[in-house]
Amino acid sequence: MQTFKIGEKKVGNNEPCFIIAEAGSNHNGRLDHAKKLIDEAIKAGADAVKFQLFKAEKLYVKEAGYADYLKDSTSIFQLIKDMELPEEWLGELATYCDKRDICFLASVFDEESADLLDPYVKAHKIASYECNHVPLIKHVARKNKPILISTGASEIDEIKEAVDAVGSTHNKKLALLQCTAKYPAPLTAINVNVIPRFKKMFNIPIGFSDHSREPFVAPLTAVAIGANILEKHFTLDNSLPGPDHKFALEPNELKQMITYIRDVEQVLGSDIKAVIPEERELYEFAKRAIHAVRAIKKDDTFTEDNIAILRPGKIKRGVAPNRFEQILGKKAKRAIQPCEGIKEGDF
Repeated sequence: MQTFKIGEKKVGNNEPCFIIAEAGSNHNGRLDHAKKLIDEAIKAGADAVKFQLFKAEKLYVKEAGYADYLKDSTSIFQLIKDMELPEEWLGELATYCDKRDICFLASVFDEESADLLDPYVKAHKIASYECNHVPLIKHVARKNKPILISTGASEIDEIKEAVDAVGSTHNKKLALLQCTAKYPAPLTAINVNVIPRFKKMFNIPIGFSDHSREPFVAPLTAVAIGANILEKHFTLDNSLPGPDHKFALEPNELKQMITYIRDVEQVLGSDIKAVIPEERELYEFAKRAIHAVRAIKKDDTFTEDNIAILRPGKIKRGVAPNRFEQILGKKAKRAIQPCEGIKEGDF
């Protein structure tokens, strides 16, 4: 599998999951809120905090219609306009993150925004609805930084086209994120089984962008099944106004989710099966071995009446049970006490 770094963090198999705390537009147009979101992402233990950089006029047609928001019909264009992140914040937010040792990221939705953002980020993110925006993908990929592409509401042919678009620029630092474009997404629509399928198809790091409201089930399942990246929306408070707050995690939930993810990684451990140091004591104590069940004199014949396969407890263990049939019928080369382990050289 191709792997890459985002800043100093490696992304790929056998590496800790790269966790992105998705602030999105939950700053509500306030710089102090944006900084508080960064602070909470740091407290939670996230590797990166991500915002969204877009211009309404480059995102939706102006007469896109109306959205039912807060029981009022709101112009979709105006709703998006109100969610814009001011360009003048970029340097300040990036510096704020850099001084606090968390990676600053932002999704980009047009070429101009990508150019504005590029000096401030170590990787670029393409949102699900831009997965079919091949000119944008190529433009971003040519910057030769890691590029993360979400795949919500995408057909497999669109995803392959996006992968080919990145490949055509010779950028080798690509990851796809399984995503369900529903807010919030029901657990029945998450489909984390796509993650191992994508790994086989593309041989690149695969992540998961989660829009479910439940804090733990989908993220932990995704990490357990092999997600290399995890992106989860969060907010300072679910009751704040704005379309993305209600399905986002609050800070304490984000922190608990990340704690659980790191615990899951510990549980996943190694795929090498062997007796590990933590098991050694009970291996010696309880793993079956061949022991005398009565006194055996020198030159006595080993039989099922004088030896058995038993747990040794605190007695020094005998040879492994797979030697039992080999030992039966042989002569004892020394006197052996009851309970004593049968050793190499005793038969």
